[in-house]
Amino acid sequence: MLFSPKEMTDFVQDYLGPRLEKDGYGAVKILGYDQNRAGLKEWVDEMFRDEKSSKYFAGTAIHWYESTYDYFPEALQYAHKKKPEKYLIQTEACVDAEVPKWQDDAWYWRKEATDWGWDWASEEEKYLHPKYVPTYRYARDIIGCLNNHVDGWIDWNMVLDKQGGPNWFKNWCVAPVIVDPEKDEVYFTPLYYVMAHFSKFIRPDAVRIGFENSDKDLMLTAAQNPDGSIAIVLLNQDEAPKSIQLQLGEKQLDFRIEAQALQTLIIRP
Repeated sequence: MLFSPKEMTDFVQDYLGPRLEKDGYGAVKILGYDQNRAGLKEWVDEMFRDEKSSKYFAGTAIHWYESTYDYFPEALQYAHKKKPEKYLIQTEACVDAEVPKWQDDAWYWRKEATDWGWDWASEEEKYLHPKYVPTYRYARDIIGCLNNHVDGWIDWNMVLDKQGGPNWFKNWCVAPVIVDPEKDEVYFTPLYYVMAHFSKFIRPDAVRIGFENSDKDLMLTAAQNPDGSIAIVLLNQDEAPKSIQLQLGEKQLDFRIEAQALQTLIIRP
């Protein structure tokens, strides 16, 4: 089914939302759009055109397939400012059109992942789809999303088989966990541990906090957990380690992040 922004908004406003409410399912959260980020502006303008249209939308769902490296911060900022109280949820992401490598950790740290967008993108947009290190792609996107008002980040497939399926369309995908059903074996890929840097240490109901970063080649995000602890996730894509000086109030911490590494710090209250 293909909706234009207005058709989807009218359908939710006049039919789906009122019906769910009437049948006692008013607590069901409706996320509109559910597509790539570059088209966000047109959709949130329509979804949140007035109070009547935005009433039944809990927020907006987005995907990452527009690019292997660009997380479109301007679009995310625009969607947040349009309706700050609404959710912005990354609902689908994976390295697609690639058969996952079995028990080969090094592959996930190399520029070997084929992005499906290279096949369908126009010539003018192919620059958005270079081959990109899978672990960096995940870490960059999650950090970029968290720093631009995205409330949650969900992989498309948490578990797939060695072929990258099951998949009726046969555009095979990579997942954080790969299984061999015949041998009853499980492989936790490096992507699993990338996601764990965020999901394990940034807890439910955490609040993303501001920071100043003087190193343009170092990506990071920071969040304060309900217990008062602060989780800081850093990504160093350089081929050399970095020495870092962290200043928090009157406290100062000197530490080092290795080359081409993802690292999490927890600061206890």
